[in-house]
Amino acid sequence: MSKRALVTGVTGQDGAYLAKLLLDKGYEVYGLVARRSSDTRWRLRELGIESRINYLEGDLADACSIQRAVIKAKPHEIYNLGAQSFVGSSWDQPVTTGIVDGLGVTHLLEAIRQFSPEARFYQASTSEMFGLIQAEKQDESTPFYPRSPYGVAKLYGHWITINYRESFNLHASSGILFNHESPLRGIEFVTRKVTDAVARIKLGKQRELRLGNIDAKRDWGFAGDYVEAMWLMLQQDKADDYVVATGVTTTVRDMCQLAFAHVGLDYQEHVVIDPQFFRPAEVEVLLGNPGKAERQLGWRPTTSLESLIQMMVEADLRRVGRE
Repeated sequence: MSKRALVTGVTGQDGAYLAKLLLDKGYEVYGLVARRSSDTRWRLRELGIESRINYLEGDLADACSIQRAVIKAKPHEIYNLGAQSFVGSSWDQPVTTGIVDGLGVTHLLEAIRQFSPEARFYQASTSEMFGLIQAEKQDESTPFYPRSPYGVAKLYGHWITINYRESFNLHASSGILFNHESPLRGIEFVTRKVTDAVARIKLGKQRELRLGNIDAKRDWGFAGDYVEAMWLMLQQDKADDYVVATGVTTTVRDMCQLAFAHVGLDYQEHVVIDPQFFRPAEVEVLLGNPGKAERQLGWRPTTSLESLIQMMVEADLRRVGRE
């Protein structure tokens, strides 16, 4: 009998890559989707798996719908990738972010405790929990200091996962993922905003790219690599928490240089600094130490930032060219 997995946020970047990984491993995949008027399944179509997902309607803010999804899917593994995931929007929607990214985790854990206690649970935590960094390189023991409503909500989700693991002996693990990107990234995220603009500027459909703090540093990896770490966490005998990162930090400025250079352009001729894109409280540097994941999971990133950005630019050139 094949394993069954329930994936919240299945139509997002991580959900799509994880669903493909699980399907390739022979899983039966159930995807939780909230009813929306806009098309949310384009990522699944791009990966050729849209018709292979068992869709369940539900919302992390609605405990009853989460319970129904768990009861119906009868999952061996549950991956919580659903979230209000854009940091910038969390200042405009702090209550929604708190309900979905924080309380929504509790809804899932309660459903597991009551209806599926043998299921293994993965919580998508985030490097944004480190915020105002307390160590040059962040690992599982680095103190947290979130600097956005998103980071605060995710910290609640992280700690409630640990609490349920320790209180009810659930196999519940958290992956503290640093920034991970791909051609399936949403346009509101800076890497995709850059690669989409590069494609449009190269093809004569746009003249400039407006950004905020381009000296902020991030540890960027490929989402396709990172979902493998999620799966590996749930294959371990004992649940635990892991930092998933590349161990390399790069400025937004240098990332822009890579993207523009790939199409023979100078970023300095097109990037405009716009104060409206600065955050109320900035996270200046994030740099992860993935040593524990390497030792205990045998996981290592395989895609360099240069290769990742080139992959994203090429995908956006194709998309813009079809418009």
